[in-house]
Amino acid sequence: MALGYVRPARPEDAGEIAHIQLATWRVAYRRILPRHVLDNLDEAYLARRWSAAVQEPPSGAHRVLVAVEQAEQSYLVGFVASGPADAESLAPNEPAEALGPDVVAVTDLLVEPRWGRRGHGSRLLAASVDLWREDGFGRAVAWAFDADPATRKFLTTAGWEPDGAARALDVDDMLVNQLRLHVAVSADDPAPAD
Repeated sequence: MALGYVRPARPEDAGEIAHIQLATWRVAYRRILPRHVLDNLDEAYLARRWSAAVQEPPSGAHRVLVAVEQAEQSYLVGFVASGPADAESLAPNEPAEALGPDVVAVTDLLVEPRWGRRGHGSRLLAASVDLWREDGFGRAVAWAFDADPATRKFLTTAGWEPDGAARALDVDDMLVNQLRLHVAVSADDPAPAD
């Protein structure tokens, strides 16, 4: 019987986080992002960025959590990264103060596809919500690709909904549409559903 749990990322997890990101993007986004962009992603570069995010976060409210599946061995199977909403959280032409200081942004929430549908995403999200509440955040936002129904379904099932903001990312001269979802996370609100 396999057990799953969530814990804060450690410096030695950076390489595995990068591997999960790369593997997940190459499967989940192969029809969304240009193939050559996915093929040219550098796992060592991603690992260095994740190492910095884990060891030197911009604030105590910036966090990287990992999902672990434990059977005969333990496997890192997913991760979530979040922090106070910043300019990357904004829609085009949205004023800097639009989201406010009580808004947290999810920058990444990925579970490697071969470990999907085992509750890891829900555990990552629930653990994040608990920490966001401790930090005093009242609302969370996340960008999702228009062409990624799995992520949108996962978030909307957990109580997230589009907030009306949209943007198009320029990925090597190809515009990739995204929409922003949000959810209330204050202690007065019920926890998001699994």
